[in-house]
Amino acid sequence: MRSSGWLLALILCWLRRRAAGSDAPRPCAEADYYYEYTECDSTGSRWRVAIPHSPGACDGLPEPVKGTECTFTCKSGEFLEMSAQDCTQCAAGSYSLGSGIRFDQWDATPAGFSSLAAASMDNSGAGGDDGLACNNSSWVPQGSYMESNRDECTVSLIYAVHLKKQGSVTFEYQYPDNNLLFQFFIQNDQCQETDQSGDKKWLKLTNHGEWTTHTVNLKSGSNVLYWRTGAVLMDSKVVKPVLLKNVQIEGVAYTSQCFPCKPGTFSSEPGSDSCRPCPRDTYSGHGASSCTPCNTTTHYASEGSGVCKERPPCSKKDYFQIHTACDSEGKTQIIYKWIEPKICLQGVSGAVPLPPSGEHKPCPPCNPGFFNNDTAVCSPCPPGTYSDGTKVCKQCPAGTEPILGYEYKWWNVLPANIKTSCFNVGNSKCDNMNGWEVAGDHIQTGVGGTDNDYLILNIHIPGFKLPTSLPISRSGTEFGRIVFEFETVCSADCELYFMTDVNRKSTTVVESWAGTKTRQTYTHIMTNNASVSYTWAFQRTNQAWDVRHRVHDMARIFSITVSNALDGQSSECRACAVSSIPSGSLCVPCPPGHYIDPHTSQCTECPPNTHLVSRTTMGPDTCRPCGPASRSSKEHSLCFSDCQFSHTDGNVTLSFDFGSMGSVGTLMNGPSFTSKGTKYFHQFNISLCGGEERMALCTDNVTDRSTSDGQREKSEATNTVKTFICQSTIIPASGRGLQTALSSQSINLANTFLGVTVDSTLNGIQAKPELFPQSARKVPDVNFFYRSLEPTSSCESGRSAVVTLRCRPELSVQGELTVPSECPAGTCDGCTFHFLWEGSGACPTCTEMDYHQIEGACKGGHQDMLYVWTEPKLCMGGVPLPEKRTVLCENMDFFIRLSAALGGLTAVLLIILTCYFWKKNKRLEYKYSRLVMSANKDCEMPGADSCAVMEGEENDGDMEDDVVYTKPSLLGKLKAIASKGKGDSYENVQLNSSHPKALVWS
Repeated sequence: MRSSGWLLALILCWLRRRAAGSDAPRPCAEADYYYEYTECDSTGSRWRVAIPHSPGACDGLPEPVKGTECTFTCKSGEFLEMSAQDCTQCAAGSYSLGSGIRFDQWDATPAGFSSLAAASMDNSGAGGDDGLACNNSSWVPQGSYMESNRDECTVSLIYAVHLKKQGSVTFEYQYPDNNLLFQFFIQNDQCQETDQSGDKKWLKLTNHGEWTTHTVNLKSGSNVLYWRTGAVLMDSKVVKPVLLKNVQIEGVAYTSQCFPCKPGTFSSEPGSDSCRPCPRDTYSGHGASSCTPCNTTTHYASEGSGVCKERPPCSKKDYFQIHTACDSEGKTQIIYKWIEPKICLQGVSGAVPLPPSGEHKPCPPCNPGFFNNDTAVCSPCPPGTYSDGTKVCKQCPAGTEPILGYEYKWWNVLPANIKTSCFNVGNSKCDNMNGWEVAGDHIQTGVGGTDNDYLILNIHIPGFKLPTSLPISRSGTEFGRIVFEFETVCSADCELYFMTDVNRKSTTVVESWAGTKTRQTYTHIMTNNASVSYTWAFQRTNQAWDVRHRVHDMARIFSITVSNALDGQSSECRACAVSSIPSGSLCVPCPPGHYIDPHTSQCTECPPNTHLVSRTTMGPDTCRPCGPASRSSKEHSLCFSDCQFSHTDGNVTLSFDFGSMGSVGTLMNGPSFTSKGTKYFHQFNISLCGGEERMALCTDNVTDRSTSDGQREKSEATNTVKTFICQSTIIPASGRGLQTALSSQSINLANTFLGVTVDSTLNGIQAKPELFPQSARKVPDVNFFYRSLEPTSSCESGRSAVVTLRCRPELSVQGELTVPSECPAGTCDGCTFHFLWEGSGACPTCTEMDYHQIEGACKGGHQDMLYVWTEPKLCMGGVPLPEKRTVLCENMDFFIRLSAALGGLTAVLLIILTCYFWKKNKRLEYKYSRLVMSANKDCEMPGADSCAVMEGEENDGDMEDDVVYTKPSLLGKLKAIASKGKGDSYENVQLNSSHPKALVWS
């Protein structure tokens, strides 16, 4: 509304005209002005003033008069006629909400709405230099709705309204993609956000093709409404946009005019509060009170059309084929039908005739779990019986039980628990059409109304029932799985979505396939027992085309199998455990961690450190041994590490205790940036040791808005992942104008623990030490190996993870987690994740080999014995360092004196011995020389066998020479005979002579 400043402007304009003088303007007529109310004063009063369309063009505007009360409003279907200030009914062809306004026509952006784009989701909407890349991003009008942007830019659709009293805003929206962030909030004229809970601000997801209504209360005064979207695209996949329509605001002061009906709608009676769409084959223009019929011979019009369209010649795109139900003879037939409503012309040039119906063919057999009792209808087997679909139902034998589920592989008729529909967000052309059609050995998508229709197939499972003997040991047990085989044939940008809706909260896209896909199988596992709806939605193109060009693009599903369905049928029986008490052969449940002995049909507990394989309980082979350095839980439901590990290398054994590193480690890498520069992080939570009570937890705090936190049970949180290793995408609060960081897209990276080893390979998973280079250390790295058996589109055998623990004594006990610098997302191939956890808590426990003793000096008869760690210290905990101790010792001065005395005595003895042996050696040398000289004279005697110088001889000239001849020995005589050859013999005699030259002969 315009302010009361207009009154002052009119007075000043009148005074200027009076001062101008001569040229007096003409008197004002009713067409020259309109009425407005001034702002309310403190007493709640206001004035009605006349506002000229062209100021100064006329003279004589009506004088201001007192207006109605500020709280005055008209009823719906009425407007305030300002001349009389009375409520008047709207004429036919228009409508009014009384104290509200409605926006339901989006051929162009309505007046008052604006679209503001920014590169970040801040409150100011300014994106800086990065905002230049978002100049072309905006909300786009699409006729019957507004469509948000599909890129990463943050775009706000803004509308400002001033309310005279408390009111509300109501709108319908479609929000199918959780990769897009969608919020609605309100600010006042001071740009301050009003109080609004998270459940109201963050809007919940919707099913594909489903509209949801959202209402928020408004305060009196100025209200600025924001519909804001922002995506985080981490790959090339384009998100599905948010759609908005039928915005209605209550609480405005009054409506001074009625809104004309938009083309294709009409209101036939005065005082209408809405307009109705025109029936099929009729049309209407702007502000129509009735609809005009089309010439149906040559033209047609869909419901709510503003014009009639010319009927084209019939083509192959205007008919489809169906399989009839089996008749009493067990025959089926292919029949061709025109697509309804029929819009084409037959019998004209270029028209294609409807093909004749085909011949009768034998019906396919019933699906497993059903039987045909000589009728045209397949009936489900009674409880406790089974059938393969070709035979009558039989009772399960004693000691067995039926395996419940659904197995659909023949598609002659649509099963009772499967529904099909067609939906288009912009029109209702296919509302009454089947989205999918049965085709014998498969079910395929129908033709739809336009190429951008959603062709929907849905199967609802009320819950799951595990076989009697299979124990429910923990959350995360596989309660059931769905397996389907499909293919797509496309010529453009078609896409097939597979979605789940658990407990009717919100639909989540599990997987999608774009373009042509060859025949393949997909499996999805349910880990909680809940009601679930599985939905397939096929869209030929996401372009808003009002035509059918690609009717031959289609998706085919060949089989759908759901295991353990609560209300399913049985195609076979399985052995089960029976009671040991002879009370019959009824099946009894096995305790957790037990398997069925096939010989005795009794429950037998799994051996220690083995875990029971899910989905099977027969035979001891179902108890699989845990990996190295791991143990099983009490219920044998999983294997885990108790944080204890030992490694022997030669004669050295290293013992590790990783419990001090904490129950769960957290790593936030990055930051990473999308193609448009949006910053995001990957947060990893890792449970290193412990069983179910110490699992890592990742929660989505954005898209799970269906119930309040107080009403939502933790076990039912559809967007919470509890496992060994999980990952979440974190969008920081800074740069997004948010109070808290956003966590979304939580995924399970590892739900199975394989074992601990220093080797680089375990069960086919390869650790890559080269990704984490290190200097030479004596302590080897310890690798924890994990696996997730849930397959993905890029990892058919599931994901795997390796957590490498490295001893770093200089770090804290908890240490720090890192990812490879070459692979900042934690993985280089998308399937195997690598983490390095360094810290002193990863060092081995200390032993006596890790310290040594140092002896101190002896002082006062006492000596200190110190113990220090061997450097570098590479151990943690374990044996503590011994305390310093003191022992008795001898004084060092005594030992010094004793050593000096002993040294002196030894020196004296050495001198004496040296002199003695020197003197004795001289004597022997002299006597030996004398004996040699005497042996060289004439007439010398033969050499004696032995000779000796007697002691006591004097060494002078008068001394006597004593020559001693001894009797030769027998050996000597033999030698002499052999050498001379004669029989001469002689004897040695001792000669005593005073003449040195005397010779004695024998």
